[in-house]
Amino acid sequence: MSLLDLAPVVPVVVVDDAAAAVPLARALVAGGLPVIEVTLRTDAALDAIRRIADEVPDAVVGAGTVRSAADVAAAVAAGSRFLVSPGTTPSLVDAMLDGGVPFLPGVATASEAMALRERGITEMKFFPAEAAGGVPYLKALSGPLADVRFCPTGGIKPATAPAYLALPNVGCVGGTWLTPADALAAGDFARVEKLALEASALR
Repeated sequence: MSLLDLAPVVPVVVVDDAAAAVPLARALVAGGLPVIEVTLRTDAALDAIRRIADEVPDAVVGAGTVRSAADVAAAVAAGSRFLVSPGTTPSLVDAMLDGGVPFLPGVATASEAMALRERGITEMKFFPAEAAGGVPYLKALSGPLADVRFCPTGGIKPATAPAYLALPNVGCVGGTWLTPADALAAGDFARVEKLALEASALR
């Protein structure tokens, strides 16, 4: 099954303290969102991925903000089951193709999507979704690029997610709203689970 079909929403998570990774992942899985993108924006990210991979078997944990071949290697070594990049370069695509796990390379234009399609890649991240044209832009792409599917991320909220999910070329959306910083700081994983339950029912 495609990564895009596992859940309607992929939580995009910034982990500052790796000790929070396992209870956070368990809360998201309990809420019906097993696919978890841990962004490589903090020093704790790789340790967080490693802990989730080791201790939460029902989670499909991956790495986001993958920007280089070194990021690919480190993320896969930590146990990432998928990779997500904010944008795409030829060398990064080469590294992700060699990484041995599914990946969603980032695009923001039709030309970028066509360049990836030429390499046989038909599943991509659309980022930054709202700033790059949002639902109308993706709807426009569905005609000429009918065989390409996206996970839009960036500025999407619970109120706008259903419009994205209704598009034929959108498999899922990525969102940061599922793991509010204040909830993580307080260890309020019950709130995270509640938000995940609401998001899992969006489709």
